[in-house]
Amino acid sequence: MLEELLHIDREAFLFLNNLGSQAWDGFWLFTTGKWSSLPLYLLLLILSARLLGWKRTLLLLATVALLIAVCDQLSNFFKVGVGRLRPCYDPDLDGLFRLVKASCGGKYGYFSAHAANTFAVAVFFSHLLRTGFRWMPWLLVFWAGLVSYSRIYIGVHFPLDVVSGALVGTFMGWLFFRLYIFALDRTRL
Repeated sequence: MLEELLHIDREAFLFLNNLGSQAWDGFWLFTTGKWSSLPLYLLLLILSARLLGWKRTLLLLATVALLIAVCDQLSNFFKVGVGRLRPCYDPDLDGLFRLVKASCGGKYGYFSAHAANTFAVAVFFSHLLRTGFRWMPWLLVFWAGLVSYSRIYIGVHFPLDVVSGALVGTFMGWLFFRLYIFALDRTRL
């Protein structure tokens, strides 16, 4: 059963990754990069400060920093614990896909920290800003999906790595939103 799932995952990776073309490589490299999300993060900070005030926004920044740290560390734990090779280190896939990025990253890829972090932030802020900005959840989920797919496109993650990361991020985003609300109630900021 597990072998069949991994086989389907490899085939899906090869299909999706090979859909790419040099004309789109720059877009996907930018999308997967750290700096591409900076304008969105600034927008979220401004909207949060407007909605919550600066004291609550400072608590929010601490909560989101902890959320991202937890997602990153959990991803690292699973990468080492599961030990699933990234596509670029899998000898069975050598020469069958496009590695768009100059380097592959760490040896193991299960699960994608990019997917976990982007979905965690998307879900957290979707809950936080849903009443004042009804369009925000749609924008954030679209953004998280785009960043997550970029990891397959550039050749550094299998689809299962990305889907698992998205599920973990979704749960963590919801959990940390609940913790943030709990902390607000306790501190009376």
